[in-house]
Amino acid sequence: MKDIVNIGLIGFGTIGSGVVETLNRNLDLLENKVNKKVKLKKVVDLDIKTDRGVVISPGILSTDIDDILEDPDIDIVIELIGGYQPALKFILRAMENGKHVVTANKALIAKHWDELMISAQRNHVRICFEASVGGGIPLLQPLNECLAANHLESIYGIINGTANYILTKMSEESRNFEDVLKEAQEKGYAESDPTFDIEGDDSAQKLIILTIIGFGIYVKQEHFHVEGISHITQEDISFAKNELNSCIKLLAISKLVDGNLEIRVHPTIVPMDHLLSSVNGVFNGVYLVGDIVGPVMMYGPGAGMLPTASAVVGDCIDIIENREKPVLYGPAETSVRKISNINDLKSKYYLRLLTEDKPGVLHEISGILSEYNISIGSMIQKQENEGIPIFLVTHTALEMEMRAAVEKIDQLDCIKDKTIFIRVL
Repeated sequence: MKDIVNIGLIGFGTIGSGVVETLNRNLDLLENKVNKKVKLKKVVDLDIKTDRGVVISPGILSTDIDDILEDPDIDIVIELIGGYQPALKFILRAMENGKHVVTANKALIAKHWDELMISAQRNHVRICFEASVGGGIPLLQPLNECLAANHLESIYGIINGTANYILTKMSEESRNFEDVLKEAQEKGYAESDPTFDIEGDDSAQKLIILTIIGFGIYVKQEHFHVEGISHITQEDISFAKNELNSCIKLLAISKLVDGNLEIRVHPTIVPMDHLLSSVNGVFNGVYLVGDIVGPVMMYGPGAGMLPTASAVVGDCIDIIENREKPVLYGPAETSVRKISNINDLKSKYYLRLLTEDKPGVLHEISGILSEYNISIGSMIQKQENEGIPIFLVTHTALEMEMRAAVEKIDQLDCIKDKTIFIRVL
């Protein structure tokens, strides 16, 4: 690569502003690291008039995407506009024009993985996306390189700050879901429409990327179970905390079991002595196990202007230092035999039922559970004005049988509300 490296930035929003701030603040550090001059040559955005609070020369700003994509002097294109289009079109054009790409666009990477990797290989350029999972946490490159001597056994991730903030506040302050969600929106931790975060889609997209790098297999989101946290109540939080010495986390899980890959996103009851229980607020954490290294925990800020910009600029440095490195993510060959269906999962389960106050209720419920080979480990029954909540924890059971049992239980006349079940780690 030539003595001066020119960078073009597409998207001058929050993260784009963080990239400019990072380059302003630490350019000398970066140039000493790569032993080259690094220049932010052009920033393209639809809005170049709003003050972003960072110092930037007016001559760098443009609204014309061709000022980056068609400039032969620009070596690296950073895409930070998000979404599928026109981001995909811009990235493909950049690579076709011989430019390396850095992106934080998890949705694009997760949905268009094959197309992006084929283009990068065909055009002999690199595409890097460290910031797409875990924000500022060094995660993907260590997983791809530093742990490459391992056959990975499992990945457990808390990789959505919005959901983790809500569950943490519900636990620490004994508040309900709706109140904490409203506070998260007011503080900017949740979008005005939080569906993508609280229903698990954001975690699922990130898990797709982790699974590619960890296990060498690309699994589309429609092929695995994704479940959010909107049904979690203060009763569930309190029971986990007070009765099980545990907390509830939204976990993204990829795990090899007898050569088959379990991949899923759902709320999980996590014991307090597990490292993931200490990942609170908007922070992210990924706990993985390799056959050689054993358990490894990676923790840090999962989002934010400067933490994410740190990962973006880090990718630029990696490209400058390793320009000829081939595009290769994950093991060369996967050891996964097949993708397991959620119905094949074996787990302990927590159940919350709301029943009428009348004789024989427990007998009916336990009879149905027994019919589906589910044994009860512990049970608590409480008296309340609008019915009797019953809390159960089962021994290990098959998910298919648990779902069938819950469906049959919910058809009983004594059941006043839909039964909730949560898997136990």
